[in-house]
Amino acid sequence: MNFPDFKNPGYLKEGTPRQKEAYKTLSSLKIFELLNSYSPILTGTIPIDIDLPESDLDIICSSSDLTAFAAQVKVHFGDCQRFKQSLSEINNEESVVTNFFAEGFDLEIFCQNKSTDKQNAYLHMLAEAKVIAIGGEAFKKQARLLKTKGIKTEPAFAQLLSLPGDPYQAVLDLNHLSEEKLRELVVHKVLLF
Repeated sequence: MNFPDFKNPGYLKEGTPRQKEAYKTLSSLKIFELLNSYSPILTGTIPIDIDLPESDLDIICSSSDLTAFAAQVKVHFGDCQRFKQSLSEINNEESVVTNFFAEGFDLEIFCQNKSTDKQNAYLHMLAEAKVIAIGGEAFKKQARLLKTKGIKTEPAFAQLLSLPGDPYQAVLDLNHLSEEKLRELVVHKVLLF
């Protein structure tokens, strides 16, 4: 399937106008340089071009010392507008969540003691990118439409694909389908739009 290497944010430079803005902001803030040792990945809707004007930049990181990570992030970004940080358990994992506003974007930096390529945000985005690679602009349009109605990304995908059960788990499970099975599922639904 044809989509960028999401682990390298350089693809944003050649993307949509919003992706180019995101790249400019991430570069200006030096987020990937400053947090390089934590394996940062930009996740969410902007990398897969189903974002809305209010969509934020979601950066996931990995660290075995969440307290040290939180302190490091605070040193670099603590002076940004609306800076706040919390430590909580998310998906049975201790997590640090940092939010702030800079250069026209709301940003969220999320960290767990789990490899970034094994975190749900990355795995959700990967499954969604696969669906979009098959469903194309027709699928993107429908996903954005649901999002403008206040439906979150994973529930929107689950609704469009008629996935049963918990939408967050159902989207994760798409990663286990063969390309052929995924293509059958998506093409059938896109034809119904």
